[in-house]
Amino acid sequence: MTRSPTIKGLMAALLLSVLAGCTGLVPGSGPPADYYMLSPKSTFSDKIPLIDWQLVVEEPQASGVLSTQRIALTRRDMRIQYYAGARWTEAAPRMIQTLLVESFENTGKIVAVGRQAVTLRSDFNLKSELREFQSELGGVLPKVRVRINSKIIKMPKRKIIASRTFERLVEAEDASMDAVVRAFDKALGKVLKRIVEWTLMTAK
Repeated sequence: MTRSPTIKGLMAALLLSVLAGCTGLVPGSGPPADYYMLSPKSTFSDKIPLIDWQLVVEEPQASGVLSTQRIALTRRDMRIQYYAGARWTEAAPRMIQTLLVESFENTGKIVAVGRQAVTLRSDFNLKSELREFQSELGGVLPKVRVRINSKIIKMPKRKIIASRTFERLVEAEDASMDAVVRAFDKALGKVLKRIVEWTLMTAK
């Protein structure tokens, strides 16, 4: 997890107001937002074989609530809100696509992997849906839930050969924004690791 070095930390008052029950929706005025980015995975199972086929990682689909730079949170009453003064560096689906591509590259087992926009004649496409990507308030500390459904599609006929849902729930160390983002990084990292390993060991 990395925070943009050009922007200072969140004001404590803003974070406390969100956790205390304010709307969490970012107003049109106020201090500049902090921008956060998450990290790709770099350690994987030794059982992953060398891959000679090509893979395109499509941008994950997501509802409008999650298809944004804003960092989502939910409460016990099922309301979906956003942390004030905090953003991802890019919309969550696009950010996760980037992290997936980098994670696949970091295995050292596949060379031909890229985005949908890259001119790549793929043998397989990885199509995903971001179903949950939010902090959950309701206990003593926030918890972060990440849930992604992924499908391996055989090209060029676009035949689905495998589908699986990956989910992780991680409790933050404390209620600070930095701790919440670290929990996002840990939860997403576990999901990314499983998606990458599953894809490379399943597609044939």
